[in-house]
Amino acid sequence: MLLIYNAKIYSMDSSLPLASAIAIQGDRILAIGSDQAIRTAYASQPELFDAGGRTIIPGLTDAHIHLEHYALGLQKIDCETVTRKECLEKVKLRARETPSGEWILGHGWNQNNWPEGFGSAADLDEIASNRFIYLTAKSLHAAWTNSAALHQAGIGPNTPDPPGGRIGRDANGAPNGILFESAMQLVAAQVPEPDTWQIQAAIRNALKILTSFGLTGVHDFDRKSCFMALQSLHQRQELILRVVKSIPWEDLSHAAALGLSSGFGDDFLRIGSIKAFSDGALGPRTAAMLQPYESEPENRGMLLLDAEELYERGRLAVDHGLSLAVHAIGDRAIHEMLNGFTQLRRYEQSKQPNHPQLNFPLRHRIEHVQLIHAADAARLSQLGVIASMQPIHATSDMRMADRYWGSRSALSYAWRTQLENGAWLAFGSDAPVESPNPFLGLHAALTRQDLYGSPGPDGWYPEQKLTLHEALQAYTNGPAYAAGLETRLGKLAPGYYADLLLLEEDLLEYKPEDVFRIRPLATMMGGKWIFSRE
Repeated sequence: MLLIYNAKIYSMDSSLPLASAIAIQGDRILAIGSDQAIRTAYASQPELFDAGGRTIIPGLTDAHIHLEHYALGLQKIDCETVTRKECLEKVKLRARETPSGEWILGHGWNQNNWPEGFGSAADLDEIASNRFIYLTAKSLHAAWTNSAALHQAGIGPNTPDPPGGRIGRDANGAPNGILFESAMQLVAAQVPEPDTWQIQAAIRNALKILTSFGLTGVHDFDRKSCFMALQSLHQRQELILRVVKSIPWEDLSHAAALGLSSGFGDDFLRIGSIKAFSDGALGPRTAAMLQPYESEPENRGMLLLDAEELYERGRLAVDHGLSLAVHAIGDRAIHEMLNGFTQLRRYEQSKQPNHPQLNFPLRHRIEHVQLIHAADAARLSQLGVIASMQPIHATSDMRMADRYWGSRSALSYAWRTQLENGAWLAFGSDAPVESPNPFLGLHAALTRQDLYGSPGPDGWYPEQKLTLHEALQAYTNGPAYAAGLETRLGKLAPGYYADLLLLEEDLLEYKPEDVFRIRPLATMMGGKWIFSRE
């Protein structure tokens, strides 16, 4: 038994929000309360840990991450630069150490932040025409390639745009090196796939970084190869945080044929939701909009999934107890998905009397919810659909949102609106799109400012800011509820898992603008210290 005392414990449990001691047996919490009460009740030779007055909070969960992409991305060129020229210099350096005929990979560019705008295949050709270059945008909804990579993929002037994608072209119709949405796969399919062992090694290294940030759980939205690596790590007892694993939309029929349902597995690795995409993203202006983008009267983005298709295919998921998690960023995409979920909820209600074994209502989610129309703002709560959002997107995207959405941005990244309407919030990072450090997300939720204090002391649309308690709920109780784990995760209470963080200073004593500086001293998962700075 481990007894931690002399601590300031914020339990996130409304029945006892503040305590100073906690008793842990195995992987579970036995009791929580005052030093005197806990030390008296469990006086028979426990292992004692004096917290020295430091702060303890529940372990945090990233409710939207691409674990394999993040892990492998740690090995790629960091293209998140201030200028395009700086990005090209990094590619040039990597090219010097890359043999002819091999691939150069990078991630993180955002043309909206570059004075020069989009790059071109010609820019990359000047650096390395005899190597294949593939650089994904920060949004993961666009890619920048050189001519060698385009040629390798068979992309030429007469190549048609694939369904759900677009090949960027110059004034003469020739491919210009920029690929949008599904068109990215034409080149991505040519990139040599890492084998299972390489993916495992990359994830193993990434897990160490994630636990150092204070994460004890993630909801992963990568694919089969990631799932295989996670299973192998779990079998070898090397999975040091809890993973809720999504299944791609295109694999729904296979999951149904196998009889899988949400929640299958254990509390280390379990099935989450079926993941679908209804639109693109703000950065490449492919998010599906009800009205055109500012200064682009012909562009309303790309709708990849409408209400009827969500309902028609979603019934198969419902029949097998599989919840849905749908990527929807633009207001049209969100509107369509809410219409689809309305039909699915009716379908669930019709089936419930004859299928008591299925855990209705299913924990459906909309991922991102970046721009919602005022008429739809209350519908997530009304339908019991979880708002899975990433607060750090707001402070990264605010300038783009103002430029391309204009006054509509008042209801973008609208966490307060969703909370006041009664929706469950589950916060994440969308790493590698953003950093998975949850304290950066907390900072964004509290301030709606970037790390330099922009756009000003009040923040961007400050009426959407959250309190510290509300934001912490979205990193603890919210993800636990989304995963169906709210009876044993998300708070520090008897019977719950001993997943917690030890912090040097009192969380409440930090100014909101300084929260991003917090780094845990130690992270515990299931009663074991999985990370420690001391």
